[in-house]
Amino acid sequence: MLACAPVSTPIDYTTKLTSETGTALADPSPYRRLIGKLIYLTSTRPDIAFAVQNLSQSVSAPTDIHYRAVFRVLRYLKQSLGAGIFLPSSSSLQLKGFSDSNWAGCLETHRSVTGYSVYLGDSLISWKSKKQATVSRSSSKSEYRALASVTCEIQWLSFLLDDLRIGYEKHALLFCDNDSAIQIAHNQVFHERTKHIEIDCHVVHEKINLGVLKLLPISSSLQLADILTKALHPHVFKNFYGKLGMSNIHSHLEGGSYNSNTYTSSELRDDNG
Repeated sequence: MLACAPVSTPIDYTTKLTSETGTALADPSPYRRLIGKLIYLTSTRPDIAFAVQNLSQSVSAPTDIHYRAVFRVLRYLKQSLGAGIFLPSSSSLQLKGFSDSNWAGCLETHRSVTGYSVYLGDSLISWKSKKQATVSRSSSKSEYRALASVTCEIQWLSFLLDDLRIGYEKHALLFCDNDSAIQIAHNQVFHERTKHIEIDCHVVHEKINLGVLKLLPISSSLQLADILTKALHPHVFKNFYGKLGMSNIHSHLEGGSYNSNTYTSSELRDDNG
């Protein structure tokens, strides 16, 4: 790997991986070991979360194409060895969540992929990239399941902050780029037509009614969780990477400075009119 050429994204956005892609590996053990190490690394590297969850679904029968894709992740990591999450001390203590899904993102099961990121002020403290447990019949249903997941995460984080006796703004902000999912959350009438996700509906609707959660629309171009649901074009990936709240210690040692590039409150207000 010392002589390999670095790449700008952990996964090629033109590549479509399935269990039938490529030739089965004679010995899948090295692939499985690499996946295990990369899963551990996602604890501090949300930028590789989608790539790793995508590749981890092939551990039972990996192929040479999957193995090549894992090495692409390593090539990506090579050009960002000093990268990590930067936690600024100068931001307000308000929970902000970004929720997204890639409808029918799995080519084989047609299950959607949930992606969310949660910030305390400008600090990224929680994120997820995971295939949903059931098939969604529409994009709004898959988006709503993602909303329910991040709502539960925000509630858990609120309980944790309370237990630690940390003062924070009691109402959290949650941003979603699907208008239909937002309508389902705000309008009780829609729930009669969405009984197969009734529990998810009640989870989100209850928190909105209690005033602990404010659900807001956001344009897809600002949806930070997009990086956790699909492979992106390098230019789009670079933009979202810069907004994740990550920093590179090597650039700091070379004379740069740490900074938080997450969206400011004014940027989010402008996007919402």
